[in-house]
Amino acid sequence: MMDLKKLRCVVLGGGGFVGTNLCRALVGHVAELRVFSRRLSHEDALVGVPWLRGDFTEPEKVREAIRGCDVVFHLLTATTPASSNQDMAADLQANVGGTLRMLDACREEGVRRVIYVSSGGTIYGIPQQVPTPETAPTSPITAYGVTKLAVEKYLHLYEYLYGLEYRTLRVANPYGPYQTAAKNQGVIAAFMRHAIDGSPIDVWGDGSVVRDYVYIDDVTTALCSAVTHEGPARTFNIGCGKGRSLRDVVATIEEVSGIKIAARYGEARAIDVPRSVLDTSLAHEELHWHPRVEFADGMRRTWDWIRTLPRQKA
Repeated sequence: MMDLKKLRCVVLGGGGFVGTNLCRALVGHVAELRVFSRRLSHEDALVGVPWLRGDFTEPEKVREAIRGCDVVFHLLTATTPASSNQDMAADLQANVGGTLRMLDACREEGVRRVIYVSSGGTIYGIPQQVPTPETAPTSPITAYGVTKLAVEKYLHLYEYLYGLEYRTLRVANPYGPYQTAAKNQGVIAAFMRHAIDGSPIDVWGDGSVVRDYVYIDDVTTALCSAVTHEGPARTFNIGCGKGRSLRDVVATIEEVSGIKIAARYGEARAIDVPRSVLDTSLAHEELHWHPRVEFADGMRRTWDWIRTLPRQKA
């Protein structure tokens, strides 16, 4: 059984929103920690954590980052759900091709386990069952979801062929401090920024799209639990298990901020699943994990953080 305190870990993509929070959660709790990323979105948040600067398209730099590590957290994604359909071949090469090269480096360098952040919001496509369990059909409607699913399958294959252990976390819609919506992802961060600036928000569709929003501290707790998990399951949904519409999100931001938000509603997007809520009972059972931060509390914490940001960070 793995002992977290004795493990050497690298967070690939550690400079982003999830990665920054994960590194902060791991500092002082693992034997060694390093970050691999093109840039650090919040350098002040990762003071003292060694940063190896590089791109997923640079195999030797990826190998250098992995060398000597027991656990690799794979958070790297070169595209977004909205951008992936624009060039599916490039999406495949960047995300799946890069992952295969990384997995080869892992097995050759003696890595014990890979923890992969997949997408609970895109893997299932338009779900037949809500809340959606891990056993539900996977029929993504974006190339982003297809490549996430492909990576999951390759992780299974590498464990079967080479004994490289893995755990996959299908994370819903995380939100919280250090999210800036810089890659056009993170609707809560984007809406809060508009509230601060006093500018209207643009909503795709009529605001009825429902998502499962999970606070980032709950996500990092699940990621840490996946490192030492010894049960039979390999794939876990990570969400709060409750759905909230975009209109609900706007109303809660107005409540925590005291600011009235002007919304402009446009045409719905084909890439948007109408309703996505995850069944997280398997994570409760095997990871002994459940979300602890209530939505209203998480939104207050997020608002308190984001209103301190310089404008150029958003």
